[in-house]
Amino acid sequence: MNIAIINIGILPVPAVQGGAVENLTDFYLAYNDKHKLHNITVYSVGDPKVSTHPALSSDVNHYYYIDVTSFKARIARRLRKYFHLSKEYYNYFIEYYFEQVYKDLKKKHFDCIVLENSPGHAYKLSQRGYNNIILHLNNDLLNSQSRYHDVIFNGLSKILTCSNYIKDRVSTISPSNKIQTLYNAIDIKRFSVKHDSAINRKSIGLSEDDFVMVYSGRINKDKGVSELIAAMLLLKENPHLKLLIIGGSFFGNTTSEDSFISSLKDKAKCLADRIVFTGFVPYENIPDYLHLADIAVLPSMWDEPFGLTIVEALAAGLPLITTRSGGIPEICEGVATIVDRNDVVNNLVAAILNLYEHPEKRQQMSSASIERAWAFDKERYAANFFAAIERA
Repeated sequence: MNIAIINIGILPVPAVQGGAVENLTDFYLAYNDKHKLHNITVYSVGDPKVSTHPALSSDVNHYYYIDVTSFKARIARRLRKYFHLSKEYYNYFIEYYFEQVYKDLKKKHFDCIVLENSPGHAYKLSQRGYNNIILHLNNDLLNSQSRYHDVIFNGLSKILTCSNYIKDRVSTISPSNKIQTLYNAIDIKRFSVKHDSAINRKSIGLSEDDFVMVYSGRINKDKGVSELIAAMLLLKENPHLKLLIIGGSFFGNTTSEDSFISSLKDKAKCLADRIVFTGFVPYENIPDYLHLADIAVLPSMWDEPFGLTIVEALAAGLPLITTRSGGIPEICEGVATIVDRNDVVNNLVAAILNLYEHPEKRQQMSSASIERAWAFDKERYAANFFAAIERA
């Protein structure tokens, strides 16, 4: 098949700036390069770092980059902002990118067009007569309350959703067999295999006899970090309980600290060295930090579409405490302790103490975590992605 992949137009592919969707795209492109299944053209914004990326040497994956940063492009984007804003689905930046993609797209024939997380692009393509469109959704972006939802839904040949939770949200428009769940994935081996590393407990202010809980991911109000610190405050009489908080407020390598993270540090001051904030950690180093912990606590306070950090914790073999939120239970039901968000602080305290006091339970959960994680490996994900595309 001749396939076009259209990224939403914010971060580049390959994922040199990170991004969950972009990393997932890299997974199935690498699989296609290995197995030579299809001829694929990937449309993406450009970035200087991609020019030497080994993925560009593929003979089956072809990358078409849109210039959005030159002086000419910036002027054109601004003009679009002033003259087309009322007619656009997204902001002028993304809409400019899409129209540049469309200039090339309309010159070529594709058996299908896959849109990554961008129902707005589906709206425009369906309005222009395309009917071979597959939407790959990783967020709650298409439901009965979405703009032009009926036009978008009817113009799609298939909708792949990252969880049954998102599938159910799309189904509020109309239940349909063209909606299919395709669970997201990570590189399981990267997280399951322990490597020699300069990162150890002592280097970050922890000791070997500490009971270390780890939170990893972006730090904002939706992620439950404040509630986790509140639980730590209720556990302050136990000096061996420590919390390792990995991450920052933004994607990418940044040393900036927003007001929310500052408020968390103020909240944690009375616990002195019981809570360690690492700040931003490069993705390739995350497994080394996870392997320092005894358990993971990821108490999301919003309806997560999927939850890649949940899979990362499972792959690292960590007993997991999390919340009943969005698609999270689909990933870890039966292998993790899942608490309700109502009275979440006290629920977290009880769950933490239960695991702290029962090492044999932690061992059982660790084994179950590793086994469950393999359901979300990148190779299985890529194979399932192409199987779904081929059946569309």
